[in-house]
Amino acid sequence: MNNKEKANMLRGKARELRVTALKMIHKAGSGHPGGSLSAADFMAALYFDEMNIRPEEPKWADRDRFVLSKGHVCPILYSSLALKGYFPYETIYTLRVQGSILQGHPDMKVCPGVDISTGSLGQGLSTAVGMAIAGKRDNKDYRVFCLVGDGESQEGQIWEAVMTAVKYKLDNLVIIVDNNNLQNDNTCDVVMPTGDLKGKFQAFGCETQGIDGHNMDEIVEALANAREKNGIPKVIVGKTVKGKGVSFMENVVLWHGMAPNDEQLAIALKEVEGE
Repeated sequence: MNNKEKANMLRGKARELRVTALKMIHKAGSGHPGGSLSAADFMAALYFDEMNIRPEEPKWADRDRFVLSKGHVCPILYSSLALKGYFPYETIYTLRVQGSILQGHPDMKVCPGVDISTGSLGQGLSTAVGMAIAGKRDNKDYRVFCLVGDGESQEGQIWEAVMTAVKYKLDNLVIIVDNNNLQNDNTCDVVMPTGDLKGKFQAFGCETQGIDGHNMDEIVEALANAREKNGIPKVIVGKTVKGKGVSFMENVVLWHGMAPNDEQLAIALKEVEGE
């Protein structure tokens, strides 16, 4: 498969992920569609191309690890796991149901394919750094991918983790920033400006790329660039649109954590599937 064919395949997977996430949030009557949709393109590239994983063996010791630091957008992670075959697809309709493996935040104790339970913003990157340190010390070839939000990057623990990653030369760590400039209450610029995130990660000593987080060609190229073993942690800052693919959700803060009704779901699915 050449690069053009790969990008086209991954764009199709991203559409499937968005459709699945919307369906599960609608069925649950709650969830976080905005950030799930903005991260879909990255998730498609990771789970269907970049990561070395075995759905039939979720705890395979040499697998690449994925940490969803912004754990509230778990619908897009669950969509990836379902489409990859970690559990039956129909399980998506049990999101947030008591006793389900698909809780409102990822739970590693019950959901196959979840490498770490997350939810408290700012903490996921620290666990990813720990996994990467363990890989280095055990002479393992696996890599650790961590998705963080730009609003989440207001947390000081993010930057403590980055300093640690640089100190220990974690070139097996790839940090992906979903830079959609919206969080629960307002824009990041209004709540607490994060400024030049690419420049900040560079200043801390990371090898940083800034890309269009919805351009699959750029995503694939950036992930390929991040494979270099040069003793420097890798960061990809993707400029994204919250609610990407659904016109009435795009850049609307209300859709950070609200489920679509029947009519809204029908419109959303038509728009996403027509991309």
